[in-house]
Amino acid sequence: MLTPLRATSASAYPWSDDDKPRVIRRGFAHPSERYLCAVDDPRSATGMSSHDGSGSDEDPEERLNRELLELLNELRVALPGAQVLFAFLLTVPFSGRFRMLTNGQRAIYFTTFVGTTIATGLFMAPTAYHRIRFRQGDKERMLRTSNAFAIVGIAFLALSITLAVLLITDLLFGWSVAVGVGVAVLGFLAWVWFAIPLSRRVRDESDDV
Repeated sequence: MLTPLRATSASAYPWSDDDKPRVIRRGFAHPSERYLCAVDDPRSATGMSSHDGSGSDEDPEERLNRELLELLNELRVALPGAQVLFAFLLTVPFSGRFRMLTNGQRAIYFTTFVGTTIATGLFMAPTAYHRIRFRQGDKERMLRTSNAFAIVGIAFLALSITLAVLLITDLLFGWSVAVGVGVAVLGFLAWVWFAIPLSRRVRDESDDV
């Protein structure tokens, strides 16, 4: 026979009201939530600290996957610029004013067109490489080759942009102004795209020594 519970006065406990143990009840929307626990989110700041390439818990396979993903994301930024320039250059010969270009201007246009074509092909090369060598254990070599393709493609894109600016400025303001603007554009792109990261690389290598 069950004995009914009797109310116990507060004075029956040996502790005060402030020291009484408190039980916090948490309701679960679903029974499976009882087994959920906090995990390290790789997208959070704390999760990224151990996957930035310097963490000791990152194995070679994880490093390759991370670096490959970084490369593909960077190519998604560079490729649209080359594609837009390539599409613009395709329409130029069909305009009426194209016949008015001099031989020198046509040479600049053709060099720009070829450079943009090469840049586009280099930016898309990692995709073709990955598809052909899919699941053949060649990810390390593919990553190094794709990295070289991307760097050379950026160089060709910088040259193509400079030549396109040179040609347009020549048509609008003459050759003397075009040369000055072209040199300024080339210097700006070389400084932003190559000089800054290379100088930082040299500085880091000197600090390591």
